[in-house]
Amino acid sequence: MNKYNHPGVQYFQHVSEHCIHYMSIDGVIFGFSENQLKVLLLRWKGTDEWSLPGGFIYKLESVDTAAERVVQERTGLDKLYLKQFHVFGDANRYDQADTWRRTKMPLDGIKWSERTISLGYYALVNYSLVTPMPDLMTDECRWWNIPEVPGLLFDHNHIIDVALQSLRRELSDQPLNQLLPDQFTIPELQRLHECILGAPLDSRNFYKKMLASGQLERLPERRSGTSHKAPYLYRFQP
Repeated sequence: MNKYNHPGVQYFQHVSEHCIHYMSIDGVIFGFSENQLKVLLLRWKGTDEWSLPGGFIYKLESVDTAAERVVQERTGLDKLYLKQFHVFGDANRYDQADTWRRTKMPLDGIKWSERTISLGYYALVNYSLVTPMPDLMTDECRWWNIPEVPGLLFDHNHIIDVALQSLRRELSDQPLNQLLPDQFTIPELQRLHECILGAPLDSRNFYKKMLASGQLERLPERRSGTSHKAPYLYRFQP
């Protein structure tokens, strides 16, 4: 392939003409399934290298609209909960030469800035509703359990860490119903909290706290197929 026909070169030419220079969006898309907190990652074309979904901001587009577009294109979801959690603006965020080498991009065919400031957004999504979709630059889009995330391109491991810290600080104010099915058990809700916090919680105290919060409605149905006494199902109050 002629290096100037490389999809990456064509993409960055498009970005250079139509998008705001020096600024990008990085999206940390959280899901929860099989008692594991997960994050959606992309594998770059022809490599074993992974990164977060991201993109650039069109000149006539708001930053929030750009973030919604980036996440919608990777998940297929129209309705999203998104939060801007940090601005990543260090002068030297990562080793650019090493990053371009790992992505196998023809660096001499790309005209782009030496520095990019990134707006970090995290999304809370229902895992079962997501259809992971790669983009022009990638071959694969799939979920990874948070503890198993590999070494990522750019500074994306750091971005995930900062997103988790932000989510932990504001956990009581976040709509965790976005991460859960409509009906769930208290142990499942507790496991979600534990995954986010990275620490175990006392079951009795957690149960009392959740019931006292007034956020939950107990349903008449129980979860079948468990090894212990079938627990009641709950849902969040409207």
